[in-house]
Amino acid sequence: MTMPLTWNDSQRLWKLTTAVVIGVSCFGIEFNGTNVAAVDTPNRVTALPADNPFAVPSSLPFHTPAFDKIRSEHFLPTYAFAMKQQLAEMKVIASQTESPTFKNTIEAMERSGELLTRVSNVFSNLTSAEKTKALQQIETELAPQLAAHSDNIQLNRQLFQRVDKLWQGHESLGLSEEQTEVLKKTYENFVRAGARLNDQDQVRIRSLNEQLSKLETKFEENLLEVAKERAIVVATVEELDGLSAAEIAAAEQAAKSRGLEGKYLLQISNTTRVPILPSLKNRAVRQRVWEASAYRGLGRDGGIDNRGLVLEIAQLRAERAKILGYESHAAYKLQNQMAKTPAAARKMLANLVPGVLERVKQEAGDLEAMIKECGEQHALAPWDWEYYSEKVRKARFEVDEAAVRPYFELDSVLKNGVFFTMNKLYGISFKERKDLPVYHNDVRVFDVLDQDGSQIGLFYADYFKRDTKRGGAWMSSFVDQSGLLHEKPVIVNCLNIPRPAAGEPALISFDNVTTLFHEMGHALHGLFSDVTYPTVAGTSTPRDFVEFPSTFEEDWAIQPEILANYARHYQTGEPIPKALLDNAISAKKFNKGFETLEYLSAALLDLEWHTLTSDQIPSDIEKFEAESLRKVGVDHPAIPPRYRTAYFAHIWSGGYSSSYYAYLWSEVLAADAFAHMIAKGGCTPDNGAAFRKQILSRGSSRDPMVSYKAFRGIEPTVDALLIRRGLK
Repeated sequence: MTMPLTWNDSQRLWKLTTAVVIGVSCFGIEFNGTNVAAVDTPNRVTALPADNPFAVPSSLPFHTPAFDKIRSEHFLPTYAFAMKQQLAEMKVIASQTESPTFKNTIEAMERSGELLTRVSNVFSNLTSAEKTKALQQIETELAPQLAAHSDNIQLNRQLFQRVDKLWQGHESLGLSEEQTEVLKKTYENFVRAGARLNDQDQVRIRSLNEQLSKLETKFEENLLEVAKERAIVVATVEELDGLSAAEIAAAEQAAKSRGLEGKYLLQISNTTRVPILPSLKNRAVRQRVWEASAYRGLGRDGGIDNRGLVLEIAQLRAERAKILGYESHAAYKLQNQMAKTPAAARKMLANLVPGVLERVKQEAGDLEAMIKECGEQHALAPWDWEYYSEKVRKARFEVDEAAVRPYFELDSVLKNGVFFTMNKLYGISFKERKDLPVYHNDVRVFDVLDQDGSQIGLFYADYFKRDTKRGGAWMSSFVDQSGLLHEKPVIVNCLNIPRPAAGEPALISFDNVTTLFHEMGHALHGLFSDVTYPTVAGTSTPRDFVEFPSTFEEDWAIQPEILANYARHYQTGEPIPKALLDNAISAKKFNKGFETLEYLSAALLDLEWHTLTSDQIPSDIEKFEAESLRKVGVDHPAIPPRYRTAYFAHIWSGGYSSSYYAYLWSEVLAADAFAHMIAKGGCTPDNGAAFRKQILSRGSSRDPMVSYKAFRGIEPTVDALLIRRGLK
């Protein structure tokens, strides 16, 4: 089960859906209706030096970034000018004497910050995918400045008065469905940012936002470093028994890159479990790898310690929620999501726990029997689960991960699997091009062509793991679709597939195959966006809806007619044997109790942290985590949460605070929609056209359940989800 990070909250800065909160006192600008220079001309970007690549929109196709010209020293001056420029634009909107209209207020705000959006889209992506020391320093410096910038807009009373007046009379304005949604989101985001608070409370909100921006940035920086810190050095090749020759060569090469000649370096993943655990025969090494992953960020052995950061973030978030009038941070976050309340999200998760625990009990019994069958006497420990699970899987389904991998060569999966499916379902095609500059040699660029030959946008693929890239997998954008701004989308997918040794093929796991399809679902959500206003474009939807299109695409990966097209041996080109294929498909539903429980425990842990009030914040994160898991009944000794508190990137720095449940909520929609599509003929152009029209093109231009029912006809049930996970 892939749990990717997807899109950056920091990327849009203003465009309301993200409501990233940020003042610009560092530029000597105050935005309370006074002391902001008037706007002289609609285009002031020429104030930047001519050699600054952000001074004008990129001349490359679709305004894709000119990475061959962009240098780290360009970012700070561009941000400084861009924020000052947008504040001037907002002052003009706020201080005009004409009565507010949708065009002179909301649409004008949608047009504002063009330069800030341009530089932010590049910078936020680079700090995720290719974070150098220079960019890390800039990010740290920028975080509080950007927090203040957003506050200077969203806490401006004069501007809010215009928005408020429009919203109160919106029913008489003759707005379209999309315009009504944009106005609603604009109004709600002002209120949720604190536009109605008194001066004293607004000052405190500004301070809290500034502090949180620094702490969250620091947490993200720490995670990048802790992954390097906790990599395991192995002295002999004998200790790596069970790994493939390619994996051993990659470990040797990784060690050499750090000056560890003659050694082997095993890198941890972003999740608690590590991909090599099913293969490693040496139990002591397995334990070292698992503990390095599970205990990171706790300051052990003098290492990086995230405990203080977590407690301070939780404290400040709870205080901010209280000032804004909410019981907790979770109540604040979920108010404008599909779930609406923490209780609804928790109920959905808790309802699954009894059935999942029953399945886990069966799975644990199978593993304990396998341990004895292998002549071992030890108890089932967390570092054993996946190793013996793979043995049971192999025995039960006669499928071995090592036997399957040669049929999943990355380029074949991408072109003959993902792209093939997208063509079959939506009629689109991908044509690689080599003429555009990229930010790293790993990155590939594709034109995305519609069935009539017209170009939809650009797709960037960045798949290999490296030290400068954060963990996980995600989709983001360099340019967002907008009819208002005449922009077409430039989308990027990032994964962390282990890099093969030089000259070796990139043979990937079935999990990575699924992730490729998943992230392409996010990419399509951005590429197929067909709205007018940036605020509601593409993936700018509620968290518990945004994972629906991506999770929906996953299931094509295991459809026999799709699998048969891409699952071919990398050396001979022979298709995967039918028996192996059938068993591999059946095996996908194996171990689902384990996978579901590790997810549920992380999602429930997230809610436990974020339903605390400011006076309930504990002093010991490990104790709180253990007590929380026990309280909600998911404290299985051999199955820890998929993410533990000290490295839970989604909730402390990734924008999913209180919302990690969203993956399962979205999966309900995805499973129901996929079952419906299969019942209507499967991977056909008609089905694809309906999904594109009603779901993928709409962004959040209307209520997400309205979009779902327009496609499906009815609201979803959980039946298809239980079948999808092999729980029914």
